[in-house]
Amino acid sequence: MTDTPKQNLAAEVREFLSTRRARITPRQAGLPVYGGNRRVAGLRREEVALLAGMSVDYYIRLERGNLSGASDSVLEALAHALQLDEAERTHLYDLARASTPSGRRPTVTASRVRPTILRLLDAMTGVPAYVRNARFDVLAANQLGRALYAPVYDSPLFGRRGPVNTARFLFLDPAGKDFWTDWEKGADDSVAFLRTETGRAPHDRALTDLIGELTTKSDDFARRWARHDVKFHRSGVKNLHHPLVGDLALPYEAMDLPSDPGLRLNFYTPEPDSREQEALALLASWTTTAAAPSGNG
Repeated sequence: MTDTPKQNLAAEVREFLSTRRARITPRQAGLPVYGGNRRVAGLRREEVALLAGMSVDYYIRLERGNLSGASDSVLEALAHALQLDEAERTHLYDLARASTPSGRRPTVTASRVRPTILRLLDAMTGVPAYVRNARFDVLAANQLGRALYAPVYDSPLFGRRGPVNTARFLFLDPAGKDFWTDWEKGADDSVAFLRTETGRAPHDRALTDLIGELTTKSDDFARRWARHDVKFHRSGVKNLHHPLVGDLALPYEAMDLPSDPGLRLNFYTPEPDSREQEALALLASWTTTAAAPSGNG
């Protein structure tokens, strides 16, 4: 029997809280440890309740998946007790909002890139740039962005289906491990970003379908998905191997587009006079002016 959305949400809450509890030892929480017969390495439920200043029965209710009606003060106390970082705390609030009937607001994600954003992409001639949604669908890219991500665009995965999706490429195309030189980190981050999105948009059918596909087809994805890690995608360094210009360590920025909910502009800014800057300039010189326009994401 297929689980209902309510059951899926309760399971998400239960697994998130239990995995956060399991990673914290009493010593890390500042609690005394008596005896050596603990059956769990992490905190017990009663210890989390003590740290959060709530009854054991109430914490058990929360961990069983019932966040409905939990106040901000309760969520803050829980976040403090479980030592949640910013992304985890936001995820907890998203789960609580989705669990409360009055707080369930459909999350609408833009499906098209507006012409003004396409013109902005085309104007960014010196840096690779693209627009994607939270499911890692690349909806538009400038000429240099398409050139940089040529291995992804050329993948047979997308020969008969679209749009290009970097998560599918990462986990389902063997070429993904050649393109991402630090594949393990790329895989960890991608799964954590998708897990974060499930809290923000728990009723996104396309997102659910993507996760189901990747869980079924990739053991690497399924193993990471079970960790319930979450993370924000804002900035960092991406290590890529391009078949024409070799290894690249590219600083990136990811910026939300306020007028286009769910869409994000990603661009790479190599250090001045670096090998990466020279490599991108060379890649740009090899890119013909007959390349597909931005809208062909």
